Amino acid sequence: MTNRWNKDNPFDDPQRWDGSDSKSDRVGLTWLVAAAIATSLLWQLPIGNYILYPFSILATWFHEMGHGLMAMLLGGNFQQLQMFPNGSGFAVHSGSLFLGPVGWALVAAAGPMGPPIAGALFILASRSRQMARYALLFLGAMLIGSALIWVRSLFGLVAVPFLGAAVLAIALSGYPWLQVFAIQFLGVQACVSTYHQMDYLFTRQANIGGQVLLSDSGQIAQNLLLPYWFWGGLMAIASLLLLVKSLQIAYRN
Repeated sequence: MTNRWNKDNPFDDPQRWDGSDSKSDRVGLTWLVAAAIATSLLWQLPIGNYILYPFSILATWFHEMGHGLMAMLLGGNFQQLQMFPNGSGFAVHSGSLFLGPVGWALVAAAGPMGPPIAGALFILASRSRQMARYALLFLGAMLIGSALIWVRSLFGLVAVPFLGAAVLAIALSGYPWLQVFAIQFLGVQACVSTYHQMDYLFTRQANIGGQVLLSDSGQIAQNLLLPYWFWGGLMAIASLLLLVKSLQIAYRN
C-alpha cells in the first residue's frame, strides 16, 4: 500500500517527523502560538466565554482534576467533582495529607498548575505519531473514567463524557496529522487555561458555590510564607514557561 500525504498540510508531511522540514515546523508552530495568544485574550473578554465554551469546560475539568489527583497522591481521598453550566466547579477531597501544610499548599497549587504540566506533556507527545495517538487515547479515557468515578453533577455527567468521546474519535480516526495537531492544540489549551480566570490567581478570597472561600493562591499563602499575589504571579509565569519550553522541544530539529 502506498502512503499518501498532502504537501499543503504541514502536519501530514512524512518529513515533519524526522525534523528535516523546518518550513513545516515554522508553519505549525506559528499556528499554535497564535492560538495560545488568541485564546488567552478571548478569555479576558465576555464574548470569549461563549466562543471558547467547550474549552472553558475542559479547563475547569483540568483544574479540578488537578486538585483531586494531587490530594490522592498525598494520601487523601478524592470524593467527587462538581461541574456546572457556567464553567465553574469544585473538587471535594477528605482525609489527612502527607507533608502537612506543604501538602495542602501542593493540592491548592495543583489546580492552576496541573493543567499546564499535563499540557506540556501532551505537546511533547506530539513529536511522535504513535505517542500523539496514545496521548489522545489516554485523555479521552481519563475524561470518561472521571465521569464514572468522580463527577457527580448532572451537567458534568453529560459534558465530560461528550468531550471524552470527541477526543477518542480523533484518536481512532485514520488521520495522523489530525491526531498530532489535536494533541498539540489541546496541550496549548491546557497550558493557557491558567489564564482563564487571571483575576482569580491574584485574589485572596473568591465566591465559590455561594460561599466566600480562600482562592488557590490564598490557600497556598495560608500554608506557606509570602503573600497570595506572589504565588499567583509565580504560577502564571510557570505556566507560560511550560508552554514555551514544551513547544521549543516539540519543534526542535
